Parts: sequence; structure tokens; C-alpha cells
Amino acid sequence: SVQEAELSMRRRLGASEGDLLVVQGNLAGTYNQLGRHEEALSIKRDVYFGCLRLNGEEHEATIIEALNYAMTLASLQRFEEARSLLRKIIPIARRVLGESSDLTIRMRANYAIALYRNDSATLDDLR
Repeated sequence: SVQEAELSMRRRLGASEGDLLVVQGNLAGTYNQLGRHEEALSIKRDVYFGCLRLNGEEHEATIIEALNYAMTLASLQRFEEARSLLRKIIPIARRVLGESSDLTIRMRANYAIALYRNDSATLDDLR
């Protein structure tokens, strides 16, 4: 694809790690749209951990990539993994971005969806 070629070219030209993460995120989105969900998940995981390493856990880009990764996990019905990640990142988003931030609210909504859609969730999971 064009995005795969762009990623390859940027790597050869020595683009910054931040730029490469953006291109990888775009490629993951394209893979998702094409139904290549497992490949998209792998890339989104790499992008999240790359942002975490580059920017730290309290950076907005890292929080956004955590949400993207969690949403992809949930879409693949990997609810426990999505919930685990969101349980970790929601308190950070609340502290850094605030309770009423759009991103914080979206994370909490995705956590609720992961609970609701998980047939093995228990009442203890709601607490």
C-alpha cells in the first residue's frame, strides 16, 4: 500500500521516531478498514508502546494511542485485555486531562462497553 511505502521511505530517510509512530498509526487504521484486524492490532500495540517510551504515560499522544489500542482489542473481543489497559490508563487520563475531558469520557465509555459485551464479566468487575 501507499502507507507501507511511506513508512519504508521515512525509515530510510531517518525520520524521527514520533513521525514514524504517526505513519504506523495511519497504516494500522488502513489495515483495520481492510479487515486485517490482527495486523492492525499488532501495529497499534507497537505505536502505543512506542509513544509510552518516547513521551511517557502522561502525554496526551500516549493516552490517545492507549485508547486506540484498547478499542481495537475490544473490537476483536479481547475484552479482558482492553479492560486491563483501560483500568491502568483511565486514572492517568483523569489526572492529566481532567474528569470532563472528551478523551477521559471516551475511555470510560469504552471500558463500560468492554464490560457490557464481555459475557464472562461478573458483578465484581463492575466495582
